[in-house]
Amino acid sequence: MRLLWKLLRCHLSVAQTLGFALAGLVGMAIVLSALQAYRDLLPLFDRPETILRGDYLVLSKKVGALQSVGLASGDFTAAELDELEAQPFVRAIGAFVPADYRVKGSVGLGGMELSTYLFFESVPDRFLDVDTQGWDYAPGNREIPIIIPRNYLNLYNYGFAKSQGLPQISEGIFRRFSLDIGITGNGRTEQFKGRIVGLSNRLNTILVPEAFIRWSNVRFGSGDGQKQPARVIVETDGPVDASAREYLASKGYETEGAPPQSDKAALLLRLAASGAGAVGLLFSAMSFYVLLLSIFLLLQKNSDKLRSLLLLGYTPDRVARPYQLLTLGLNAAVLLLALTAVWLARRGYLPALASMQEGYRPAGMAPTVLCGIALALLLTTWNGAAIRRKIGRLTPGRR
Repeated sequence: MRLLWKLLRCHLSVAQTLGFALAGLVGMAIVLSALQAYRDLLPLFDRPETILRGDYLVLSKKVGALQSVGLASGDFTAAELDELEAQPFVRAIGAFVPADYRVKGSVGLGGMELSTYLFFESVPDRFLDVDTQGWDYAPGNREIPIIIPRNYLNLYNYGFAKSQGLPQISEGIFRRFSLDIGITGNGRTEQFKGRIVGLSNRLNTILVPEAFIRWSNVRFGSGDGQKQPARVIVETDGPVDASAREYLASKGYETEGAPPQSDKAALLLRLAASGAGAVGLLFSAMSFYVLLLSIFLLLQKNSDKLRSLLLLGYTPDRVARPYQLLTLGLNAAVLLLALTAVWLARRGYLPALASMQEGYRPAGMAPTVLCGIALALLLTTWNGAAIRRKIGRLTPGRR
């Protein structure tokens, strides 16, 4: 083995080795940085983090003259829901279930008591964009978990609070508020406490758990569980295209609000990350060939001596081992340097991302490390197999 390592060192080109290492480092660093930056940026566009998600559309029917005078219904029928769910762009649909009673909420703020009539709705949990920890309700419990639209807080901070001389409220403080909730209906009036568990960017309504809506509609409402939904939320397989919008327009369905800008931003982010990853893979492929050519040149320079070793009884695997270990060591060094570069880059941009969103939590580096290890092992395996084949052709009697 010492003789084999001596042959390798005698003809090893430092310039070629450094060229491989540099190309490999650039490629690996770009691939891993693109992956890590994508995972760190995605929570800014949506919660919970879901990489391959589509749009979420809230649909309702256009209100016409007949609905205004009570001669027609704007609810979705079972047949319409089945047809909508069967569309190729639809991944899942969920119905908004409204409260069938009167709700009044009040809160003390700055020595003032603010009170207003509210409305409650529920949707299936999979359509929520907030952490659902604590999002449960047992019938009869006097505390109600509530999700508030984020723009309600913005309207208070930049509209009502400014005009009334009241203090502005951060998201963290707002979550600690406890609302006094009065519910009236079906000959009953009862008091509850509302606990804010999150702020939604996706749903412009006041949400409570489905279990609470079912229980409270029976207790305070008409108890009619056969009503059809007037609004539905649709999760699509990807960003909504022209054909999907044409279908919705042909059915007279309205999409609430503007098209989700976060979805467009997430799509652009995916494209940017894919482009950067492709460039990184190109550099990695270049480094693969640079190293392979360097080792093939070494083998060519030492071909006579290697044939002699093979004639003396050395196996092709034994002869190939120093060259394979060289590729393994170089790829391991490149991987460590690339991960160090990613870690240093994260130290630079994470504070900026944290300042953009309260409660921001970056993604971990474990998937990036595993991806780097997988890429390094793949390159090492390919190089090792090519080296073994090349040495096998030097075996006397083979071509």
